[in-house]
Amino acid sequence: QVQLVESGGGLVQPGGSLRLSCAASGFTFSSYTMSWYRQPPGKEREYVASISNYGGVTKYSDSVKGRFTISRDNAKKMVYVQMNSLKPDDTAVYYCRGFGSWGQGTQVTVSS
Repeated sequence: QVQLVESGGGLVQPGGSLRLSCAASGFTFSSYTMSWYRQPPGKEREYVASISNYGGVTKYSDSVKGRFTISRDNAKKMVYVQMNSLKPDDTAVYYCRGFGSWGQGTQVTVSS
């Protein structure tokens, strides 16, 4: 079955960095665009970034552009998001999405 498992969340101070990882299984990973979404507390889930199947095209929401970088390793069936210059507004549960499925999410809290 399809599985997406996120990791790497945690508590970080404003201005800090985190790298989230998503391990995929159960589908032909290299054939699909992968995405990251997030859900801030009390708000709806929102798009963060996506990467095409071989990594040639990346897209970002305006709120993270220039601070976040999405990448993937098709050999390892992994997708990542490097998050720099984190702000309190980046506090959210971050979800990996691919093949129409969602991971369980990983909490990111940006606070001093």
